Amino acid sequence: MLAPYDIAIIGGGINGCGIARDAAGRGHTVYLCEMNDLASGTSSWSTKLIHGGLRYLEYGEFRLVRESLLEREVLWQLAPHLIHPLRFILPHHDGLRPKWLLRLGLFIYDHLGGRRLLPATRTINLQSGALGEPLTKGRFTTGFEYSDCLVDDARLVVANAHAAASLGAVIETRTLAQSARRADGQWELTVTTAGMDAQRTIKARTLVNAGGPWADLVLRDCANLKSKSHVRLVQGSHIVVPALFAHGHAYIFQNRDGRVIFAIPYEGRFTLIGTTDCDYAGDPAAVAATADDIDYLCTAVSDYFEKPVRPADVVWAYSGVRPLYNDGASEAKATTREYVFELDAPEAEAPLLSIFGGKITTYRRLADSALEKLAPFLPPKSVKTSGWTATSPLPGGNMPVNGGPALVKDLMRRYPFLVEPHAERLAMAYGTLAGRVLNGAKTITDLGEQFGGTLTEAEVVYLMTAEWARTADDVVWRRSKLGLSMSTGEIARLSAWMVDQRPAVVASEKADQK
Repeated sequence: MLAPYDIAIIGGGINGCGIARDAAGRGHTVYLCEMNDLASGTSSWSTKLIHGGLRYLEYGEFRLVRESLLEREVLWQLAPHLIHPLRFILPHHDGLRPKWLLRLGLFIYDHLGGRRLLPATRTINLQSGALGEPLTKGRFTTGFEYSDCLVDDARLVVANAHAAASLGAVIETRTLAQSARRADGQWELTVTTAGMDAQRTIKARTLVNAGGPWADLVLRDCANLKSKSHVRLVQGSHIVVPALFAHGHAYIFQNRDGRVIFAIPYEGRFTLIGTTDCDYAGDPAAVAATADDIDYLCTAVSDYFEKPVRPADVVWAYSGVRPLYNDGASEAKATTREYVFELDAPEAEAPLLSIFGGKITTYRRLADSALEKLAPFLPPKSVKTSGWTATSPLPGGNMPVNGGPALVKDLMRRYPFLVEPHAERLAMAYGTLAGRVLNGAKTITDLGEQFGGTLTEAEVVYLMTAEWARTADDVVWRRSKLGLSMSTGEIARLSAWMVDQRPAVVASEKADQK
């Protein structure tokens, strides 16, 4: 009879994968199941920021902002291929927050979190220069420039899953947790995997509910338990339009309803605009950006840009549900972004740890805290200790924080058939693991079929065998954003090719599970 896992985790978003990595690194045996693809829920529908959360200062969330600010530079150094520093321009808008309040907030932002590598805030003149040029002529005089970071959110999740698997964790996607019950002082988790015939039972000493928007359902329908805490589902929508400015800075705009809206350089040729904040009551899997969401975002940024942004300009819109801890705030925008744990451990055995809330920026600290909560129920291990993830790079991240250009040059030297945009995309997606994707190719034809947007057969094989990709959406919207560059015909061809390859992948998975 197989020994039980130390930890079973339900949910393959940033929190679940972060906990899996941390736990496996400490020597624990780990099982994680995700009912869809990694990062297919909240974690891939963010504003793509690693940030302190400037606006959270207004709600007195100083502890959260400090923790987030401290994590910015930690995460940047762990994954410099996926996380990049970004300067933000905050124009002063007459009639909204006064200049003194913006200066005070940014002073606190600069000094609260031990900033060492990122440059400090400065005041700028928006009446001249490239930074003021896209803005409405003559309207904005003073602006403030400060630092945060941009992240490839879905790839950050995959990198944590990849790291966890390399440390011995079992990661199963397209695997639904159907029921969980306590028996003989441990958990029996019944799961079913798409494409496989039978249910399976996973035994574990502890169980983590990292279901995100589905956390309440995991407790009620899967574990048949009641909870004192609950998630508040808050919908956030974003739009992508052709690039609105040529420089590499981002903008943060004050909206008249008290919210802020970001306009961020995205994927080289686009601008990402978001986000909205409104309560959501439907199926989290069915969330979508509405016409009202798109109108709201277009109107908000058009209050600042000389050239209005119209719904017809939108090339892609996406929406996600944030599973925030329900703290009873009257407005969705005021709901805390803090994470909260609820530990259910009757008779001090077979504990269930549920996670409510959180944000991408603090996922690593959340994972560390979660394992401290579970420590009394786990066998002692001596591999690594609390906090080890702060200094161990994620897969592909063992490079200097400014090492991207050098890595691109090295790839082009080693693989002279690569054009620069292709080399740059591989470097930013895979970091120092890019060579595994290219798999010793000597010519471009060695990479196999060209699907479009520099996506090759060799890369898709790597994504299917090493990164749990199963569908075209997994590849073009989560492992990359090539869906913005590829035609519908090219994506359809990719989908058909992956379906043809699927039997071989399933056979390999079944062999691994025996």
